[in-house]
Amino acid sequence: MRHVISALVQNQPGVLAHVAGMFAARGFNIDSLVVGRTESPDLSRMTIVVVGDDRVLEQVRKQLAKLVPVVKVRDFGEVKYIERDLLLVRVAVSAERRPEVIELVNLFRGRVVDVARSSVMVELSGTEDKLEAFIDLARTYGIRELARTGVIAMARDQQKAAEETE
Repeated sequence: MRHVISALVQNQPGVLAHVAGMFAARGFNIDSLVVGRTESPDLSRMTIVVVGDDRVLEQVRKQLAKLVPVVKVRDFGEVKYIERDLLLVRVAVSAERRPEVIELVNLFRGRVVDVARSSVMVELSGTEDKLEAFIDLARTYGIRELARTGVIAMARDQQKAAEETE
């Protein structure tokens, strides 16, 4: 089972290595790990995707919470949340077939960010499933290069969701 966890950590050198070391030492596999600044210059947010059963998830949460630089741990399995992944992909395509690729990009609400003689570079964001679907279709043209950011996530504002249902 796939679990998305957020850890608010102190923004200081070595924290990423410390957290990654904790995962490695306990034999947990990280499916995706993204670290970025937050609204506070003293804190960074790690978004970690772990595949495992509920026992693995509970162990990950407990072990993360024990680390000194970790301020707060949140499991998104218990709340409604939004997640996104960003993809840059260079698709091999001739000038004659370029309109087909551009139409595919538009269907997925992506953007062509660079055009060369024999390829186009595409930017696409969305859920992992959406990106995987695009990649599967783009393979028919030929993928020359691909880079992904990994999952980022934030809980939905519960107050706003409650107001919308009233």
